Amino acid sequence: MNIFDKAPVVDKDAFVAPGASVIGDVLVGRGSSIWYGCVLRGDVNSISVGSGTNIQDNSLVHVAKSNLSGKVLPTIIGDNVTIGHSAVVHGCTVEDEAFVGMGATLLDGVVVEKHAMVAAGALVKQNTRIPTGEVWGGNPARFLRKMTDEEIAFIAQSATNYSNLAQVHAAENAKPFDEIEFEKVLRKKFANKDEEYDSMLGVVRELPPELILPSNVLPDEHKAK
Repeated sequence: MNIFDKAPVVDKDAFVAPGASVIGDVLVGRGSSIWYGCVLRGDVNSISVGSGTNIQDNSLVHVAKSNLSGKVLPTIIGDNVTIGHSAVVHGCTVEDEAFVGMGATLLDGVVVEKHAMVAAGALVKQNTRIPTGEVWGGNPARFLRKMTDEEIAFIAQSATNYSNLAQVHAAENAKPFDEIEFEKVLRKKFANKDEEYDSMLGVVRELPPELILPSNVLPDEHKAK
């Protein structure tokens, strides 16, 4: 939605889910995803979302015109960032490959540096800077510990997983009604029973190609098979 003289600019390869609101001076980069129920409101200042970033369901991103000292406070979210479900990100900066957990709140002037993590449910006070490689959590948020190499690698993998998953949701949302109804019939026809039941009947059930998910969104245990 436009506001004042500002209109969102969303890359053609980004995914904005039905029911999400992207309003005003908002830039969404290539391969990023804005999930169901999110609000990105760039009215009194701007919001920038980089490439490959995911902002998960019911999260709120807003801005501040300025703080008490007159500092202008847009919201800047970098590349390959994960922002968990129901987070609030307000007038702050989240650098590349940072992670904001579910239900966390980031107040005006916060900076989350690259490869830093805000734990789920944390409240990060105004003008707090969370350094690279640290995990902060609690209310108010404080330093908890250093991140492990595995956690840093997980941030990049999380961004990739969500980028792939967004492609599947975008394709599903683009389907016409007739195709959706046809797939319902196929699913009913090929519905799986449990393995014990199938074994008793000597039945082997296979999904038709139309209903097989791309390999890049299958859980790891299925990929191994």
